Amino acid sequence: MRKVLIIGATSAIAQETAKIYAQQQDALFLVGRDAEKLEVIAADLKVRGASKIDYTSLDLNKCERHQDMLQQADSYLEGIDVVLIAYGTLDDQKECEQEYSKTKRSLHTNFLSVVSLLTLLANMMEPQNYGCIAVITSVAGVRGRQSNYVYGAAKGALSIFLQGLRNRLQPANISVLDVKPGFVDTPMTAEFKKGALWAKPEDIAKGIYKGIEKRKDVVYLPWFWWPIMTIISYIPEPIFKRMKL
Repeated sequence: MRKVLIIGATSAIAQETAKIYAQQQDALFLVGRDAEKLEVIAADLKVRGASKIDYTSLDLNKCERHQDMLQQADSYLEGIDVVLIAYGTLDDQKECEQEYSKTKRSLHTNFLSVVSLLTLLANMMEPQNYGCIAVITSVAGVRGRQSNYVYGAAKGALSIFLQGLRNRLQPANISVLDVKPGFVDTPMTAEFKKGALWAKPEDIAKGIYKGIEKRKDVVYLPWFWWPIMTIISYIPEPIFKRMKL
């Protein structure tokens, strides 16, 4: 039985990932902002087979409350084997360009608040010499593009932070997984026009579960985003800056 902490548990991808662990009869602790939604999700996961499950509601931007939340999770689960951090916001790029406060809010939610959690989690888990910390970033963090460079900057910074954390925790046998999804059909992207490159949350969840089980460092989901982003990353800057992406 694995002891699984899911932070941002009301997101579509997190819910689908939690279902996989529930079907394995694992123990789950859920964290999210909407208490009513968490209650419904927890009840569903219990029916699906979770051996034990509890939850707490928290605005994850309130970093001063992270320590108490993690202690609550650790106490309930009696240790943590797997952590999935699966929250974030996709703020309007044009609004961020016009108003620094909105850029600052986006960077705090998508990067700094996650760093707060990762710092505490690393210090909690390092002495136990096992475990996995998985974090959803984005293919948007691979290269800055005019359409979403504020969001991309946050996710790119987070990926760099995860690289260093992975290097630090490798001797302690703790894997650090950077999950880089492409376009995913979720409530957060409801207003976007969908095309062939869009994936379903349940498919991303399967990839996350496999990545954790195989102790991967980085996974692009779906897989075809790896060659796409590799090509984009190698486009010379004089050409790239003229492209409309």
